This record gives sequence, C-alpha cells and structure tokens, in this order.
Amino acid sequence: MKKNIAVVWGGYSSEKIVSEKSAEGVSSFIDNDKYNTFKVRIDRDSWVVEYKNNYLPVNKNDFSFTAEDDKIIFDFAYNTIHGTPGEDGLLQGYFDMLGIPYSNCGVLASALTFNKYTSNNFLKSFGIKVADSVLLRKGDKFEINTIAEKLGLPVFVKPNVGGSSFATTKVKVALKMKDAIIEAFNEAPEVIIESFVKGTEVTCGCYETEKGITVLPLTEVVTENEFFDYGAKYLGEVEEITPARIPVKLTLEIQRETERIYKLIGAKGIIRADYIIMDNTPVLLEVNTTPGMTATSFIPQQVAAAGLTMKDVITEIIETEFNKYKNTQSQ
Repeated sequence: MKKNIAVVWGGYSSEKIVSEKSAEGVSSFIDNDKYNTFKVRIDRDSWVVEYKNNYLPVNKNDFSFTAEDDKIIFDFAYNTIHGTPGEDGLLQGYFDMLGIPYSNCGVLASALTFNKYTSNNFLKSFGIKVADSVLLRKGDKFEINTIAEKLGLPVFVKPNVGGSSFATTKVKVALKMKDAIIEAFNEAPEVIIESFVKGTEVTCGCYETEKGITVLPLTEVVTENEFFDYGAKYLGEVEEITPARIPVKLTLEIQRETERIYKLIGAKGIIRADYIIMDNTPVLLEVNTTPGMTATSFIPQQVAAAGLTMKDVITEIIETEFNKYKNTQSQ
C-alpha cells in the first residue's frame, strides 16, 4: 500500500508566497509510483488539504482528513514552510508529539538556526568565521553612531528570524539605519545588524540518508543588485553558476565546513549553508534548514550537478526517516 505524504506549505510570515512555490517543486519531485502526495496548507486561520480540486479541513488531533467517508492519515510530512511555524521548530514539535516522521531538522536544530544571531554565535564558538553583528529587540535603546562605529559601514539590517530577504536593507550611511531598523521590526520582534562582508557569494547543500552524508557541489551567486535580495532570489535578477568558479581546494574547504556545521547543529534532511568568500576565507552568512525547492532553486541545481535526481534524493530522505521511526517503535 502506498504511503501518504503531506507536502506542507504556508506559514504565518511573508515567506508564504515562496513556500507555495517550494511545495509545487517538492510535489513534482516525489515518486508518484511509491507515494500518494497531498499538498497541505497551514496558516493561522486553517489547516486544509487539496483533494480533487477541493480544500478539506485537516484534523490536527492526528494529522488526517476525511474524504468520501474515508479517513486518510498522513504517514509522512515533507515540510516546505519557510519561516514560522515550519522553520523554527514549532511544527516539528507537533509532529514529534504525534509520532509522524518528517523531512527536515528537529526542534532544537530548527529553533537554533532560525535565530540568525544565536546560530552564528553558536557556530562561532567552534571556530567558524561569521560576520560581526549586533542584536536589537523591540524596546531596546540604541545609538546609530555607536553601532556604525562598532561594525563599520555599510551594514546589513534584517529581521533576526525569517528569510527570503524580506525587510533586509543594505545601509551605507548611518542616517538611513534607523529607517531600516524600523522596517525590519515590522517583520519580526528582533533585528540583527551585520557588518558587510565583501567577496564572492556561494551556497552549499548537504543532506544525510542511510547511505551517509552527501555534500553537494557549490553554487556561485552573481547579481548586479546591491545584494542577493528578493529580486535576485525570485525575480531572475541573478546569475547562478553550479559548480562555483572557485579553486578546488576552496570548494573542498567549504564542503567540509558545511558537513561540520550539519553535524554540529544535529541537522536532518536537506540544509543549505550560505557563505561569502573574502580574501580566500569563507565567512558563514546563515544556515537554512528549509531551503527553497522550486525546480530552479539552488538545491535542485546542485543535485543535478552531482549527477543525482531530485526524485531519488527525496525518496532516500523519506525512506530514511521511515526506517528511523520504525526502529524507534521497535525499541
């Protein structure tokens, strides 16, 4: 009997529109000969599943739905929510309590990496190079000139939790920093201000199955925009080159660093680590535990460059988690 796979998308943040595209991508990658695939949308008002051109309510008590007098229970959740509650550990806790296997990192790794400031300082303690930064919470008093003196200019101002470059601003003069901070606070309750790191931007995917850890080829990100902003990410204002045009030695160093990060945070499923190469030294920007999964996203590009297929990778991830769950149940 085929297992029922829920491709979960939506969420409570501005990244919902990106999540929908990732759900479409993942749904197209899943092997329909092995699994029944259903798209489940989660938002603050409702949890619904697409079924034969209709939207049916999802029963949160056991993650199921009823259609044509049949109760269908989801056996597995492939999480494509970017932002809360799918990338910060909240949804993972729900699945853990129900005993439902899922595709990406667990509660701790998700919560850690979702908080950019905490994540980068955690990894910094293990010798991984990150940009200098300042954290602000709503209500904190701050002096623009003091921040500029500490970090230099330009700086990046962005929500401390979130992604897809929403409410992210490159600030070149101190007078414009306050407006950028206000904009970021409109997106999240914490704001991170990071020193500018100049160099070549690259990103590296990594995942683990029963076969072990696979580190993917790097993608080089080239854009005429001020930085890799929303337009560059989703509106085609970028050139993405896989594999990256950097020396083999540097590629191997970044791949080893990404694998090390994977182990340090206790990752699961597919992650992506983003870097700036400055003076031949990789500087970690952030770790993404729910990377974009459209047909043209970085991960599918890197999987293809590695000579693999997304269908096989997704199948291996699903089956690995099923086997982990079965082993846990038999103990």
